[in-house]
Amino acid sequence: MEPTQTALIVPIPEAEPAVGTLRATLDRAASWGVPAHVTVLYPFLPPEQVDEIVLATVRDIVAAVPRSDVWLTHVDWFGDTVVWLAPQPDQVFRDLTAAVWRCFPQAPPYGGAHSDVVPHLTVGHDAARPVLANAAEAVSAQLPIRTTVEVVRLIAGTPDHSPWRTVCEFPLGA
Repeated sequence: MEPTQTALIVPIPEAEPAVGTLRATLDRAASWGVPAHVTVLYPFLPPEQVDEIVLATVRDIVAAVPRSDVWLTHVDWFGDTVVWLAPQPDQVFRDLTAAVWRCFPQAPPYGGAHSDVVPHLTVGHDAARPVLANAAEAVSAQLPIRTTVEVVRLIAGTPDHSPWRTVCEFPLGA
């Protein structure tokens, strides 16, 4: 099946030991092969619109943002339906999202569904509250998690189908 969507993400491999098993059952993106990550922009452009000019533009945007050490410090919630890890500081993610969105205004974060795009690493969603609460407790015991934001990854796939694949990676500035 040909991809129908793309996304820009910051993979957080250091979080996999703490969240991988939980995400496998509580985050449908994990079943598509999407790693633990903080989203920069989803959905991004349709795959057929991602050409060399788009790739060069994203490469330049990302290279202008310096690498940053980040800690996943605590568990938080969006309502009662989404449990997530909070990166601190989160400014590098906010800067990346804002910069990419400025250059690609036709691709607002989450389709424009949220007025404030809160950087987060999803642990689980749309499960019973006690299940998500147990996941939150399990992950909390393994915090904080340190990572360095070094790369933005362009991935492509079709929601509810696996696997999503890496199209390109863009290194942040030195």
